[in-house]
Amino acid sequence: MRIVIVHYHLRPGGIRRVIETALPHLLRAASSPVTGIVLATGEPPDETWHRLIEKLIAPVPLRLFVEPAFGYVSEQRCSPPALRTRIAAALDALLGSNNDSNSLVWAHNLGIGRNLLLARELSHRCAERNIPLAAHHHDWWFDNRWKRWPEMRRCGFPRFDQVARIVLADTPNARQFLINRFDARPIERHFGSRAAWLPNLTDPPVVPSRARRIEVRAWLNRKLNDHDAPVWLLPCRLLRRKNVAEALLLARWLRPEAWLLTTGAVSSADERAYANKLATAARHHHWRLRLGVLTGDESRKPSVPELLAACECVLLTSIQEGFGLSYLEAAATGRPLIARALPNVAPDLAKFGFKFPQTYNEILVRPALLDWPAEVKRQEKLFRAWRNGLPLASHRLVHPPAFLESPRTVASIPFSRLTLTAQLEVLARPVAESWDLCAPLNPFLSQWKRHATKGELQTTAWPASAARWLGGEAYARRFWRTMRAQPAKNSASRRAGIAAQDDLMRAKLDRENLFALLWSNES
Repeated sequence: MRIVIVHYHLRPGGIRRVIETALPHLLRAASSPVTGIVLATGEPPDETWHRLIEKLIAPVPLRLFVEPAFGYVSEQRCSPPALRTRIAAALDALLGSNNDSNSLVWAHNLGIGRNLLLARELSHRCAERNIPLAAHHHDWWFDNRWKRWPEMRRCGFPRFDQVARIVLADTPNARQFLINRFDARPIERHFGSRAAWLPNLTDPPVVPSRARRIEVRAWLNRKLNDHDAPVWLLPCRLLRRKNVAEALLLARWLRPEAWLLTTGAVSSADERAYANKLATAARHHHWRLRLGVLTGDESRKPSVPELLAACECVLLTSIQEGFGLSYLEAAATGRPLIARALPNVAPDLAKFGFKFPQTYNEILVRPALLDWPAEVKRQEKLFRAWRNGLPLASHRLVHPPAFLESPRTVASIPFSRLTLTAQLEVLARPVAESWDLCAPLNPFLSQWKRHATKGELQTTAWPASAARWLGGEAYARRFWRTMRAQPAKNSASRRAGIAAQDDLMRAKLDRENLFALLWSNES
């Protein structure tokens, strides 16, 4: 059997991590020998990661299939018809022209809609040639990513049902894998045994040696030109949904002398305006912020686990995550974690057996810390523009955030609900001033500040029950069991994907899931 792994790119991030950790376990648990692995992607991975994969799967041969047309549509220079032609030719070369039941396609994030032409051509070819298709969903195009919709229309997909039939293929050869239960429930309801919850596997804790932590700490000292200053880490690429400004606010309040670092830089042109605006403000105000500390040649830099182990505290301030790997990475390296309790992630973590003592729902701030009338007008304008950009069919599902319906009576506002412009206004105020105004709104922060000052923030133990859900053997067993499952006769329905997408879309468009940060690249 040959496994073909398809993804738009292999840049550092959660999906790449899933591939590298899961692949060796999938190979060992396969019912027939795996004769080769193909990485089919829009751009080549860095050489260090390529060599790592070769080592992990040896002696199984690895082939790299690079076709730029497999990348994001937003980064293509040709027209949609020309792009489709290139994709079709590349897939014919990749998959062959005949029945190929000895191959399996493991496709990541088709549901994010970054290249629906690739998703459609891949899905059709797998169905026509009876190639098993494992559609592994990490994110969704309708989950605060509606900027994709005009792009999808230009590619020839003007209706929801068309998109659903592509990203949630309801053909007998296809299986749907979901990384959290929030997403899995509606998919399993409509697809039955052709869908499964498959939480991301995570290796058991392996804390870097003390000697290696000292080496990494020395590397950080050189990088920051600041000897042994506390370092707080936000392990992420520079994405708006990572809500970096909130991590900076928490670090400045709780540990003013600490540096806040992010691991990755911008990996998509869509995020450049956000990153530039944040970086410009940090330079202007001399904030202790360093963005993209691991950008560049990874062979000369620490790994993410090594960097985590060398830092004082880990932050996760995302407003949206599919799985939340950073929670587990902090526990695995024995680092304290301060994190948002994301409603689609926290229940799964509890089921795995994890207890994270420093989690919160929102950080509340006083409107007096920013130009509140200007922010209300800004958000009203952004919301109208964002809503008007949605398909008419979704308008009935969308309602303004609660504070926009009565803006004059608001006594506090979640920091995460502000635009980046307003977040930077809050950060520009003196730390003591913003702390005095906001600490009473967030009483848990005073205790965390005392613990941070004394180096006593709590860590999370790795529970014995985690292996049942996150271990490699359990992961591979669930994967292959779902791939082998025989659906009930006539269970394939051309409307399963449409119904499942509709259910998920309703949940994602709930007003609690709307954030101004994601309405505009420059907000």
